[in-house]
Amino acid sequence: MARGDARLFNRASQVVLVRDGDRTVMTLANDFRGDPKEFAIVVPVPTFLTRGQIHPGERSLVEHLDAYTAPRLVEYFDPDPCQVAAYQKDVAGQAGLTVSAEAPAAPARRKSLGVTVEAQYTVGEYDVLILSAKESDGLETWLGENGYRIPPGASRVLDGYIKQKMRFFVAKVNLEQKARLGFSYLRPLQVAYESPKFMLPIRLGMVNADGPQELFVYALTRRGRVETTNYRTVRLPSDREIPLYVKEQFGDFYKALFAEQVRRERMNSVFLEYAWDMGWCDPCAADPLAREELKALGVFWLDDAADARRGGGSNVFVTRLHVRYDEAHFPEDLVFQETADRQNFQGRYVLRHAFTGDLSCDAGERYRADLARRREREAQNLADLTGWSLALVRSKMNLDAPPDTKKWWERIWEK
Repeated sequence: MARGDARLFNRASQVVLVRDGDRTVMTLANDFRGDPKEFAIVVPVPTFLTRGQIHPGERSLVEHLDAYTAPRLVEYFDPDPCQVAAYQKDVAGQAGLTVSAEAPAAPARRKSLGVTVEAQYTVGEYDVLILSAKESDGLETWLGENGYRIPPGASRVLDGYIKQKMRFFVAKVNLEQKARLGFSYLRPLQVAYESPKFMLPIRLGMVNADGPQELFVYALTRRGRVETTNYRTVRLPSDREIPLYVKEQFGDFYKALFAEQVRRERMNSVFLEYAWDMGWCDPCAADPLAREELKALGVFWLDDAADARRGGGSNVFVTRLHVRYDEAHFPEDLVFQETADRQNFQGRYVLRHAFTGDLSCDAGERYRADLARRREREAQNLADLTGWSLALVRSKMNLDAPPDTKKWWERIWEK
């Protein structure tokens, strides 16, 4: 079954943030499409990075984390209403899941522009520079002269980071290294650093954006849920019953749902899609990440002996945040905080299949009447979540409805 995951959205970036105390491990997975020689990334970072703090990551780990935390559908099957005792027992227990190095430039020129190349490394298929700068105009000029196609007007955004005394992590693809390593795609980049700043710089990426951007943040922490401090963190609507036909259109449904919530929040909020202890889930859209996978993402506090005493849990809490942003609505970078809140949450949407057997009893007649009202509630839920036309939703449900229930639905809708 389709999931409401990152692959449904165009221009989507994914970032994994592992955070404990002042230590952060950040994995950046971008959706760059095109010739690798055209790829470059410039990321403001709060501190100097050594070669040992930079590694190529594994795309499969980000994909697994995305699948594990994605909003999902669950299905319930109504029991025989004529068997009251069985019905009560089943309702209590039934719930199932369907399943680059610097281009040649004279040092004097660098100095005149106020740019310092503090370090340069080759990491996997990437050539990496660590830069600092005194003036944004000088940094913008230097980047342009060295083959980085910085869009006009970037100096305004760069200036804010320079005033915060941040460095710049700059990467290009080393084509010879990429050919030697044999990868057909660009791997994520992973950096580790220590800083009291728990933030994600998004403003620079908006300078050359051709429209709103999608960002998925997967935060792995020791204590609890992560939220933004300078924007509202809003929970997506969840646990709503919706019509059965959505099962075949879950991707379209989820994109419409998210767009509608963004519209209602005036594109000025960050949305919580998932918050759960990594040790378990109910239900799971994918298996929890194994200890080796968590360690590869940078979870550095795992203690095999202590976890064994706790019964094997991984002591990792995962938060999934989703934001659609542009320059007009997100004038500041995202600033985060870890909370002590470990309350479980997931974007979860419910399909309930009607009982199709013999209903020739009093309870069956009551069930049949309630089923018509339930279908109407499902139609209204779907229209409310997505902004879709209620009349259109009703029409689609009626086409798919069993013949013996159409007249009840029509009677309810006329009222």
